[in-house]
Amino acid sequence: MEISELEKKQEDVNLQMNKIGDGTIKTDDGEEVSEGQIVQLVSFMLEDVDYGVDILSVHEILRIPQITRLPNCPFFIKGVINLRGNVIPVVDVRVRFGFPAAKMTEMSRIIVIESETKQIGLLVDNVSSVIRIKDSNVDPPTVFIDGVSEEFIAGVGRLKDRLVVILNLHNVLYTDQEIEEKKSLQVLTADQKKS
Repeated sequence: MEISELEKKQEDVNLQMNKIGDGTIKTDDGEEVSEGQIVQLVSFMLEDVDYGVDILSVHEILRIPQITRLPNCPFFIKGVINLRGNVIPVVDVRVRFGFPAAKMTEMSRIIVIESETKQIGLLVDNVSSVIRIKDSNVDPPTVFIDGVSEEFIAGVGRLKDRLVVILNLHNVLYTDQEIEEKKSLQVLTADQKKS
């Protein structure tokens, strides 16, 4: 499903049920808030957990094209795709998070995101919907979330009937060693600023 289809579907629901008329809207859990207080996410499922990526980072959503494997890539890179002349690495999100690899199905999708001026494809089991969450209902990441390292989590969004794990897209493409090197560099930079 293309992102435009998801947005259109969500807008249709908003027009039918959520539009209040004065610039306020209802979030997915029914709260009335101004549009500036909303976090919009493209959600997908992995291992029965809802994950979300900021809709502003999503370039497009693709059915699975031909993926070309590359030698000597990190274990979580499935390969690369050609998207209108651009070569884009594809991260198998399941493998990256330490879950067993899944078979690709008709529901499998690649979410093309922009991260630090690079385009990256995220291979996911399916794309569910566009969700709107009040920004005050987004909590910082916690060490109590099993299976996914805190480096990958930007926060956890609370809807009335479920939680959505919001991904930190900047670390998805990097190896664990590169993430540690970035952290060390940030600590050094912070220490130098204090001096």
